Amino acid sequence: MSAQLIQIGGSIVAILFLAAVAWALGLGGGTIADEAQAMTDAEAILSGFDAERAVLAADHKAAIVHGRDGSVALLKIHGSQVAGRRLSAPLDARPSADGLIVSSGERRFGSVLLKGVTAL
Repeated sequence: MSAQLIQIGGSIVAILFLAAVAWALGLGGGTIADEAQAMTDAEAILSGFDAERAVLAADHKAAIVHGRDGSVALLKIHGSQVAGRRLSAPLDARPSADGLIVSSGERRFGSVLLKGVTAL
């Protein structure tokens, strides 16, 4: 029984050590700096997307980017990278206590909370 406790304790210490290393290296702490970066990221991620304006979440973890042709891009931080999906109108958005929740319509991408945003 004590050998199992030592093994579990060692595993916990190893996990905490790796978490500390990831934190020290800044891994998983990505953000979208501003509206200009959101527009640039949307154009880079989505082929043929031509950004016109962006609405950035207060925590810089998500954004909605409006295209010149009326299309919309939903961006979110995934680890240290920005991931995005093109959405079609009408958007599936609902208010929450923290902001606006926008559904991507894809199970794997999920819904995205735009903290502090009340309107698109």
